[in-house]
Amino acid sequence: MFWMVALLAKDGLQYVYRVYAPDDALPADLFWTAFHCHDEGPHPRASDRFDAAVIWRNQQPQQI
Repeated sequence: MFWMVALLAKDGLQYVYRVYAPDDALPADLFWTAFHCHDEGPHPRASDRFDAAVIWRNQQPQQI
């Protein structure tokens, strides 16, 4: 199970991060995980506004 977190950056682009977390993860924890991953990368500073982030849950495909 993983979550996708989209963050807006100062360059006007939106960066999307995959965050592996349980189903009951708190949105704030997901946001800060993605935010800190972004800060460690080479991209321009991301917005630290929680309400500007888009968070959705994604499921890994089932193996048969």
